[in-house]
Amino acid sequence: MLIYPEAGVTSHEDHPLARIAVHNAIAALDARAYIKASPSVLGSNGLNQEWITLEYGTGNPSNDDWVGVFSPANFSAATCDPENNMVTPPLLCTAPIKYQFANRSNPNYKRTGKGSLKLQLINQRSDFSFALFSGGLRNPKLVAVSNTVSFANPNAPLYPRLAQGKTWNEMTVTWTSGYDINEAEPFVEWGPQGGQQTRSPAGTLTFDRSSLCGGMPFCAAGAPARTVGWRDPGFIHTSFLKELWPNLVYTYKLGHKLFNGKYIWSQMYKFKASPYPGQSSLQQVVIFGDMGKEEADGSNVYNQYQPGSLNTTKQIIEDLKNIDIVFHIGDIVYANGYLSQWDQFTSQVEPITSRVPYMIASGNHERDWPDSGSFYGKKDSGGECGVLAQTIFCIADTEHDWREGTEQYKFLEHCFASVDRQKQPWLIFLAHRVLGYSSGDFYADEGSFGEPMGRESLQKLWQKYKVDIAIYGHVHNYERTCPIYQLNFTTSATDDA
Repeated sequence: MLIYPEAGVTSHEDHPLARIAVHNAIAALDARAYIKASPSVLGSNGLNQEWITLEYGTGNPSNDDWVGVFSPANFSAATCDPENNMVTPPLLCTAPIKYQFANRSNPNYKRTGKGSLKLQLINQRSDFSFALFSGGLRNPKLVAVSNTVSFANPNAPLYPRLAQGKTWNEMTVTWTSGYDINEAEPFVEWGPQGGQQTRSPAGTLTFDRSSLCGGMPFCAAGAPARTVGWRDPGFIHTSFLKELWPNLVYTYKLGHKLFNGKYIWSQMYKFKASPYPGQSSLQQVVIFGDMGKEEADGSNVYNQYQPGSLNTTKQIIEDLKNIDIVFHIGDIVYANGYLSQWDQFTSQVEPITSRVPYMIASGNHERDWPDSGSFYGKKDSGGECGVLAQTIFCIADTEHDWREGTEQYKFLEHCFASVDRQKQPWLIFLAHRVLGYSSGDFYADEGSFGEPMGRESLQKLWQKYKVDIAIYGHVHNYERTCPIYQLNFTTSATDDA
């Protein structure tokens, strides 16, 4: 079992996109300013992420000038949804999906007024435009807008995410596309590598603004998720691949059959099925939390937000041949209500999620919002209320009440009791917040050394069902303890503990 710590990461500042005062934006189009993007069509070769070049200039340059990437391309006030309640209609009714300062690649920008950038775009089911702003992030003034850039097929099936099914011989495949069920029939074509292929249908879901915080009684309106952070999520499809043979390698590809008879295909992927329960086998598991995402092109000034995200992703990809399953136990993306970031994340981890099961748990940055049913009343989710991170596995959700007598407590006990320790001798408990023991500074300051009420409610279950290991996220550091029960060490510490 490998644990990838996100050591030294400080991610509880404002989200980089929150630094842009969208409500202060004004139009100040300048005939001397320009911005051009090339190429204008991406993905003709089947790729779902490509680099583009921006060239821009202005007659009144400043080191505060910045370039925003917008998708959909039309971001004017005329497109504002009624949900986006601004004091006065702004020029912008949506935050950009990323930004960079205009002088990033040209230290002489302030003198010459000219610059260029290379940005990476991923297929996000819509077109893109690029805008040059003066006035800094707090008082943005739009001085130029680019031509439109789009992918050849913005609706293409993308970013498959594998998850272990409810039984050992089932795998679920989830992906995103721009095709609603009334436009095309989604399915997965799959089978043993080199063998006969079959097709399994997929269900289709989506959500709208009313699904997020503020769409339920007595819940405060969820900004930015329902306002400047909103972006259409497309359609989420899930298919169930059943009756897998143990340890067999399967290939699969995502498909959509249009009603004119045409088929839209993804590339081919593969995975290895789980071993039979009780079979003598080595299972290598990676567990981590609080990873987030980072821009490969350096956008959004993420170096002080999630600087380790790309390094962690790269390391897992390099080790993937030795990994059977991944657990990401909360604080997944740190989108904090800027929904475009979820697409960015699924693209970043696709080389992992398309090959091995990627199991997730909600953290405070996915779920928490006042009066929304979350156990904690903070606004860490930015108004998402957990809609984008539903969990389907035997992992505790620390953002809902886990105390004795609650539905989650009953769920956990049922989960523990259902384990056949002859076939699955190791019982591991996972959660985002520390429900056991931690020396994290904020826990130490409280004197609790763990989430208050966590141990008191769950220790009896851990002891009754003989849980072997508990692993948590949230603290952003690596630490471990000897076995502890009711504040007492139960065994002596050893060098190989």
